[in-house]
Amino acid sequence: MEAWSPTPVPRIPGAPGELRLFDTATQTLRTSAPEGVATMYVCGITPYDATHLGHAATYIAFDILQRVWRDSGIAVRYVQNVTDVDDPLLERASHTGENWMALAQREIALFREDMSALRVLPPDEYVGAVESVLEITEAIEQLLTVGAAYRVEEDIYFDISYAKDFGYESNYDRPTMLKLFAERGGDPDHAGKRDPLDSLLWRGVRPGEPFWDTPLGPGRPGWHIECSVIALNRLGMGFDVQGGGSDLIFPHHENSAAHGEVLKGGHPFAKQYVHAGLVGLDGEKMSKSRGNLVFVSKLRNAGVDPMAIRLALLDGHYRSDREWTGGRLPAAEARLERWRTAAEVSAPEQDAALVAELRKHLASDLDTVNALAAADRWADAALASNADTASGSTNENLAKSAIDALLGIAL
Repeated sequence: MEAWSPTPVPRIPGAPGELRLFDTATQTLRTSAPEGVATMYVCGITPYDATHLGHAATYIAFDILQRVWRDSGIAVRYVQNVTDVDDPLLERASHTGENWMALAQREIALFREDMSALRVLPPDEYVGAVESVLEITEAIEQLLTVGAAYRVEEDIYFDISYAKDFGYESNYDRPTMLKLFAERGGDPDHAGKRDPLDSLLWRGVRPGEPFWDTPLGPGRPGWHIECSVIALNRLGMGFDVQGGGSDLIFPHHENSAAHGEVLKGGHPFAKQYVHAGLVGLDGEKMSKSRGNLVFVSKLRNAGVDPMAIRLALLDGHYRSDREWTGGRLPAAEARLERWRTAAEVSAPEQDAALVAELRKHLASDLDTVNALAAADRWADAALASNADTASGSTNENLAKSAIDALLGIAL
């Protein structure tokens, strides 16, 4: 599957400091120092609706991580999946009467457009569940062979007792796991399971649902094993970062790690687990099930500058839940205009100081809030100094390049 076209990333002079990222598994800030090529897997969309601001905030957060790595001279290998066959997609298609494949293709195309407009750097491999059925099937066969998977009628489940470190990624106790499992697509009460927390690997064929004829029998893959296999087969065991929204901590990331570790007989699945906070509207998480969505494409179609959307989403620490309020976008638009004016008149020493400040804050767990505040101070100083255009014009690309390279904002 094709991703979207890459955006050139300017190179800026100097060297950044050591990057420290918060790791969900250890609940600590840890140094991120990839050896050779940085490897990252971020869970992608289930394409049954348009890209909302919660999606955008997550992908922008990991885009900032990519940019910080690249600024350090580290090459990045980034993989993202698309869950292009799953219950929510099939339910939406059934409700609207649309072919599920046509629905998925349309929403994937719109997602690409939104990510490109927001200047999110594309993954090196953009992989759909549908195109991965064969490799997922082979992994499930392997789990069956070692006893870590078992059949319940036409379905196949993962036995969590084989994952000796199960629970280390989320750090949740069992009651919390059971609650979240039931709320987030699990089936703890399904008869015949060895443990209520055992997750579905293979869903046997159901009337009216798509299926693949495989050695496992007709059916389709479960969600968690999809990401395990796509990540392992392209990045290998112990890749640098597994990322996504905080609602994926459990059951999705816990299970995908467990599947991968049993498949490879090693630990950990990823060196760091990094999660973005959720975006809310009117006091609730922005989600398709609640119907309280603000879509990127609708804002774009209304003439909103995508850079203002990106800037508004950067004005909040990536790990923090935040509200999308009516004042966020106007404030971002005003900030963007001020930065653009300042970039035309800033002096070389002001631009150099900005570069150092941006690097310092982003190296501290991708602190975009303080990075934006530093850029505000730079803009204030540039505009207050009333530097003439001639003095600024010889250096104007440094500020623009830094804000572009590190924040992804095109001035």
